[in-house]
Amino acid sequence: MADKIFETERLYTRLLTENDLDSIREQLQDPEVMFAYEGAFSDLMVKSWLHKQLERYEQYGFGLYALLTKDDDIFVGQCGVTLQDYEGLMVHEVGYLLSKRFWHLGYATEAAAGARDYAFDGLNAPLVCTQIRDINVPSQKVAERIGFKLDGEFVKHYRGFALPHKVYVMTREQYQELKQKGEL
Repeated sequence: MADKIFETERLYTRLLTENDLDSIREQLQDPEVMFAYEGAFSDLMVKSWLHKQLERYEQYGFGLYALLTKDDDIFVGQCGVTLQDYEGLMVHEVGYLLSKRFWHLGYATEAAAGARDYAFDGLNAPLVCTQIRDINVPSQKVAERIGFKLDGEFVKHYRGFALPHKVYVMTREQYQELKQKGEL
């Protein structure tokens, strides 16, 4: 098992590597998985996505990670923390993307909660958000289940499309309060 970044009850994360390209391709080239990105990625876009994560590790020390099962090291998807612009500030954002065969197993909620905890406890983030397409109701529900509150909306321009997004936010104070109450 490679060096863990953060872990949950059933999952752990590690740095993505070039060896993960086929697993990443399974996700990013699946039109159902990528519906919020307006369609599947080409091979070149998949390679660019991976290299962007590797650059984030170098530049910031964190990014999206490989998400694997603890029991058998199966690649479930990607999850982690990136920096995203929100209202003119660069803020920590929880991100998660699972291969379709791992949907509806509770992994997204478990992984997103782990990334939230990592952002606050490991990266000392003062505020954490998640930016989710307005049409991606399952991910919105994940954000709500892990304690994030709807804070606003904006339009992101991506691949030639204007993509409305909802922004869910949690402050460090809210996180600590929920932890003290045992609600996380």
